[in-house]
Amino acid sequence: MPELVIIFSFVIVAALIVFGSVMSMHKRQIAYKERRDAAERADSSANPVASAKKIDQLEQRVRVLERLATDRGQDLAAQIDELRSLPDADLNFATREKVQ
Repeated sequence: MPELVIIFSFVIVAALIVFGSVMSMHKRQIAYKERRDAAERADSSANPVASAKKIDQLEQRVRVLERLATDRGQDLAAQIDELRSLPDADLNFATREKVQ
C-alpha cells in the first residue's frame, strides 16, 4: 500500500511539473505574438505609403475577382491566362507570406 501512495505522489508531481511547463511555454508564446503584432502595427503605421500601396493592390485584386465572378459571358480561362502574363503577377506561391 505505501508503494501505491509513493507512485501516486510521483505521478501527481510529474503532472504538475508538465502542466506548469506547458503553461509557461504558452504564456511566452502569447507574449511573443503580442510583441510581433505590436511591431507589425508600428511598422505599418510608420510607413503609410507602403500600407496605402498594398491596400491599392489588394483593392485592384478584389475588383478583378469581382469582375471575373460577375462576368459570365466571357471566357474565364482566357482572362486568368491574361492575368498571369502581367509583369507584376506574383505566381510564386511557395514563398508567399502566409496569412494567419
